[in-house]
Amino acid sequence: MRNATKLTAAALAAGALTFGLSACGSSGSDSASDTSGPLVVAASPTPHAEILNYIKENLAKKAGLDLEVKEFSDYTTQNPATEDGSVDANYFQNQPYLDDYNKKNGTHIVPVVTVHLEPLGLYSRKVQSADALKSGATIAVPNDSVNEARALKLLDANGIITLKDGAGNEATPSDIAKNPRNLTFKELEAAQTPRSLDDVDAAVVNGNYAIEADLKPASDALVLESPKNNPYGNFLAVKDGNEDDPRVKKLAKLLTSAEVKKFIEDKYAGSVLASF
Repeated sequence: MRNATKLTAAALAAGALTFGLSACGSSGSDSASDTSGPLVVAASPTPHAEILNYIKENLAKKAGLDLEVKEFSDYTTQNPATEDGSVDANYFQNQPYLDDYNKKNGTHIVPVVTVHLEPLGLYSRKVQSADALKSGATIAVPNDSVNEARALKLLDANGIITLKDGAGNEATPSDIAKNPRNLTFKELEAAQTPRSLDDVDAAVVNGNYAIEADLKPASDALVLESPKNNPYGNFLAVKDGNEDDPRVKKLAKLLTSAEVKKFIEDKYAGSVLASF
C-alpha cells in the first residue's frame, strides 16, 4: 500500500503563497538545522514517489532513515516548498529545469544525486507512426521553457522539424527553421499533455505523466528520447547547505542502491531507466 501524504489543490496553493510571502526573508529555514525528525521529501507521484515508497517500505528502517513522502501532482510547487523549508528535499526534476528555475526565481536548490531518466516521447491516438502525421497536424507540447525546448529537440532529432542553429534549453516554436508539414503547436501544462491526446494529432509527453496515463513509453511512443548522453536525468535535490544532512546522505545512498536499480528495471520495463 502506498504510504504517502497527498496534498490537495488548496494545500498546494497555500504552499505557493507561503513561498511568495517568505521570498524576501532569510534564505535559511528553521528546519534546516533540525535533523532529528523524519526526512520529508516532495515527489511527483510516478515514478518518483513510487521509488521513494519502495525505499520507505523495504530499505529505510534497516538504514536508520525515517522517511516521509509527500506527493505533489503539480511539479511547479516542489521547489518553492523546498526553498521555504516546508519539505527537506524534492525528487522530480532535471538539471536544465533546475537551472532555469533558480535563475528565474532567485532560489537556492541544488542536486544531490541523479537517479533515473524518464524518456520524453511523442504519442498519438490518431496515427501509428511519426511519418503518418499529416500536413497541418496539431502537436501538444509542454509549456514550461525547459520541457518545451526538450520536446522540440526530440522532434528535431527525429527529422520532424528542424530547429535553428544554436537553439538551446529555452527554444520555442519561434526557433523552428524548417517545418515541412506545417505543424501547429499547442502549448499546455506538462501534466495536461496526455489528456490532450483525444483533441490533438499527437502530443509530446514527459515520461512520468505518460506512465500515469497508462502509456508505455518503451512501446507506445512514436519517437522516444535516447538515454545516451542525456542531460535530463532526475535527481534528489535540497536547498543549498543541506547536502550534508545525514538523513539526505542516507537517502542518496539508498536511491542509488542495487535494490532500487532492480526495482526500477522490474517495475518500469524500460519506461524509466536507472542512471547509476
